[in-house]
Amino acid sequence: PAAEAAQLPVPYLGVVDAAAREAAFATRNRRIGIIGTAATIASGSYRKEIERLAPKTEVFEQACPLFVPLVENAFVSPDDPIPRLTAERYLTPIREAGVDTLILGCTHYPIISETIRRVMGENVTLISSGREAAKSCRTVLEENGLLCDGKTDGTQQYFVSDDTESFYKVAELFLGQSVESCVECIDIERY
Repeated sequence: PAAEAAQLPVPYLGVVDAAAREAAFATRNRRIGIIGTAATIASGSYRKEIERLAPKTEVFEQACPLFVPLVENAFVSPDDPIPRLTAERYLTPIREAGVDTLILGCTHYPIISETIRRVMGENVTLISSGREAAKSCRTVLEENGLLCDGKTDGTQQYFVSDDTESFYKVAELFLGQSVESCVECIDIERY
């Protein structure tokens, strides 16, 4: 990706490297857990980056495919037994491995971070891949003089190719506000 990134007319930022860098910095016992979708875990992308940054670190990975549909169907309360039991099932091996840092390798997972925290324990640092990517993005924008000064209001427009009602609900969970007035359903085949 580095060679391709150098060819782009805009700065390129990777979600994986930002989160891996923060996890390598945050760990105290050099035992890092990674949770993600099955595809993310199968790719080994986080593991490879952590091994590159901190070669003597032990990495423990776990695919958590049910977390995404739980979030998308609003099963997000830390007191709800469904996400709690699912989290216990997925996270017990990682907790028992003694990790002190856990990468939430999917943008959906921070929505249930309180459930994850309760299962993992207070002494485990949770690293949100999305938050770390956003922090890296801010740094790049600042360094290139592209960061908005906050004096102007921007606009939002969301284009979806599927059920807009489902998108409204998920977007509201992620953004904490209604997006109903700025969503347009498009025919993806036209693009």
